[in-house]
Amino acid sequence: MLQNTYQWLMRLSASPNAPLALAAVSFAESSFFPIPPDVMLVPMVLADRTKAWRYAAIATVSSVIGGLAGYAIGYFLLEAVGKPILAFYGKTDSLVTFSKAFADYGFWILLTKGMTPIPYKVLTIAAGVAQMNLGVFVGASIIARSMRFFLVAGLLYFFGDRIREFIEKRLILVTSVIAVSVIGGFVALKLFL
Repeated sequence: MLQNTYQWLMRLSASPNAPLALAAVSFAESSFFPIPPDVMLVPMVLADRTKAWRYAAIATVSSVIGGLAGYAIGYFLLEAVGKPILAFYGKTDSLVTFSKAFADYGFWILLTKGMTPIPYKVLTIAAGVAQMNLGVFVGASIIARSMRFFLVAGLLYFFGDRIREFIEKRLILVTSVIAVSVIGGFVALKLFL
């Protein structure tokens, strides 16, 4: 089923409705859908690199709005909707620990893990369960998701098809290096200012 959905999204990324579909997939991936928006973002940017920033913005805004839906699932619908989604990813058992971590370090968790291909919906649902401050949640989500999607769009914009294979194989490594750099920068600023 996942392979069929992936193929369907690849075909959709070449259609005239691709930006709307990118928005829908980005929204859904942040709350319940199992396939990341990169499946559409990558071929869309490669098809027209002049629209790379527009596509990254669509993915970012839609992902943050979808993140709010995931937050609402964790906050209001944990038993009915949240737990089945978390069970799909094998995260039900770690929900209590994860939610406790969110209460103390939610901003940093969202900032670092929200940039990676880790299922963002797990983070958004856990943030809702922890009743994380909504302003902090939205702020961290905007930073993390924009860094993620603008990084992919930027690499594709500047390097084109040559970088696609590298991104697809090593996206976790690339985003992790950037996350460590960003956190290191914040820590350095805090220590030296």
